[in-house]
Formats: sequence, C-alpha cells, structure tokens
Amino acid sequence: MPELPEVETIKRDLEKIILGEKFVKICVHQAGVIRQPSAKLFSQGLVGLRVKNILRRGKLLIFELSNGQALTIHLKMTGQLVYPGGSSKSRVAFYFTGGKILDFNDQRLFGELRLVDRWETLKFVQELGPEPFDLTCRVFQDMLLKKKTAIKPLLLDQKFISGIGNIYAAEILYRAKINPLRSSKTLLQNEVETLFCQTIAVLKMAIKCGGSSVDDYVRVSGENGDYARHHQVYGRQGRPCFVCKNLIQRITQGSRGTYFCPHCQR
Repeated sequence: MPELPEVETIKRDLEKIILGEKFVKICVHQAGVIRQPSAKLFSQGLVGLRVKNILRRGKLLIFELSNGQALTIHLKMTGQLVYPGGSSKSRVAFYFTGGKILDFNDQRLFGELRLVDRWETLKFVQELGPEPFDLTCRVFQDMLLKKKTAIKPLLLDQKFISGIGNIYAAEILYRAKINPLRSSKTLLQNEVETLFCQTIAVLKMAIKCGGSSVDDYVRVSGENGDYARHHQVYGRQGRPCFVCKNLIQRITQGSRGTYFCPHCQR
C-alpha cells in the first residue's frame, strides 16, 4: 500500500499537471471503485468543475473542487494515478481541458473514490491520528506514554499517527535502533527523541526520492520511486545488516511481515 511518502509524491506530481484544470469527461470502466455516490452521479457531478487544490491527509488524496465539494482517492493496495492516461488498464479515466487524461488504475480493485460535500466529515478521516510533520517530540512522547503496545504495530495504527505503513515503520525503527517487539512504555526519553527524529528524517528522505517502488507503486509519470535502494531492512531478510553484518530477520507481527536486525535493534 502506498504510504505517506508515496501519496505525498503523487500529490506534488499532480499539482504540476492538473491544478486549476477543468473536468470535461469521466469514463468509469469499473464502477466498483466508486464508493460514493453512484458511478453515474460521480461522473456527472465532476464535469465542469475545476481542481482548486490538492491535499493529502494520511494516505488519502483530496482534490478540493471549485464548487466546494471534494474528490477523494484512497489508493489502498494497488491503486495508481498515471499521466498521460488512456491505457486499457484504466478503471476510471479523468479527461481535462487541453486533452489531458489521468488514469486511475487498480489491479485488485481495493481503491476507493468518492465525491463528497465535505471530506473532513468522512468517518475514517475523523479517526486519523496526527500527521507526523505536525508533531513535536514532546507531543510524540506524551502520545507514547498513553500506550502499552509493541512499538511497530503502534506506528502502523492510523488512529495513533497517520501515514506510516509497513515499509517505513521498519526503516524508522532500524535507524532508531529499537527492536520492533519492544513495548512503547519501555522506551527511554533519549530513545523516544531518536525515534521521533528518525521518523521525520526517513519520511522526508523518502519523499525526496519519490517514494519506494517495491510492489505496484509508481509515480504519476509511471516511473518508479527511488527510495527502495536506500532500504536498510525492509525486504532484506537473510541478508547481512549494513552495520553489524548479522543477518536481517523477518517475523510476523500483527499479521504483517516485520524486518529487523536483532543485534542492532534492542
């Protein structure tokens, strides 16, 4: 699933292409990805509107429209936004002024597109935790003090902090030298400070590199993100740690694969 860096990259790419453009036609090839309203009303409702602003909240893309409504796109597992569009893979094709076509592709059809009056009122949006970049170390520490769960699943909990997924949780914890099985309540103040600093640093670097293309994620241009080559532990089970040369391990934690170095991460 695209995480905060990937969705932020897509947002920034789209701002250069469709910001201020008007929808002239929408072709829905797979109605199942339209969650609100019906596919017909979705298509009709967008025609004639301009993209006034493009936002990101957690892993959600939001197009604020000229009539006050919003188009929200959650890419989920395999969703992609690709320009120029017109591919046979397209589930929904957005046609803009000047002949521009933006495709929404989604091999597994888990993606969710909505046309809503107010995106802020969506239930899952209201339940999202704070954005990492909106936090201070002190606030982050206070948040951790209220929890007693293992630190890795906690970072994945979108109600605790929004946008971090499996890739970046693994990379952040490795750089912070914290074992993913550790309970959040056992972290010392200096460890919390390091964890916070590494969270911000890893996310910023991943955005700078255009995200991580490890599965289906691609940038709007169709190109791969470049951060995967900077991965220290994710997907490297059985290979030597870059620091201590012990082998990276993979365990299952909360039904997700967890990658870590048992020597460096304590």
